[in-house]
Amino acid sequence: MNQNPQSGKKVLDEAKRSRRLRQAVFGSLFLVLLAAGWFYSLIGYFIPLCMVAGVGLAAVRGRKWCSWMCPRGSFADTYMKAISPERRMPPWLRGPMVRAGVIIFLMGMLTYQIVRLWPDPYAIGRFFVVLLTVTTVVGAFMALVLHQRAWCSICPIGSLSSWVGRNRYQLTMDKDACIDCGLCAKTCPMQLAPPEMKKGETMSFKGDCLKCGLCVKGCPKGALSFP
Repeated sequence: MNQNPQSGKKVLDEAKRSRRLRQAVFGSLFLVLLAAGWFYSLIGYFIPLCMVAGVGLAAVRGRKWCSWMCPRGSFADTYMKAISPERRMPPWLRGPMVRAGVIIFLMGMLTYQIVRLWPDPYAIGRFFVVLLTVTTVVGAFMALVLHQRAWCSICPIGSLSSWVGRNRYQLTMDKDACIDCGLCAKTCPMQLAPPEMKKGETMSFKGDCLKCGLCVKGCPKGALSFP
């Protein structure tokens, strides 16, 4: 269904505004929890809770958790986007070898530290806080030189969610309605390219679609939709 250009822009702007508001809340909560974790280490346990929630939701709705429910993802879009050059993320950064390497390294370190610190819950929680702080610094650096969501390309929770939810709640396209305007790709926070589907191809890194719906709201021809 075709949209009136002005009404379509209004719908997209409202969707962006709603998403930004939610991200501002969760992004600010992230900063509060990170700071508080240095004073009360048990707060660090919200990290494994996020892991379970993110991957669990992916089994049903794909990588939807990472759109705005992930506190660090919301922090990146709320605070880092303003100072990020928003360069194109190189394909190799999202490649399986890089992602698997990051997962193996971080999970190996996590396992080693939990075994070493067991059964002290405060020491383990403190390690979670340290790990979150270090990876956030790395993510902030990646945002400053590349893109605010660059860390999300190699985040272990994001990668696992991408693989688990690859074929869940997938974006679909009415190829006859698509006019190749490219607005959907410009709107995507993960720099995905829905127009690839018009060529009969599988959208590159389709598992990384955050199900934010911005491309659907912004399509002037209503060519995109979710189930």
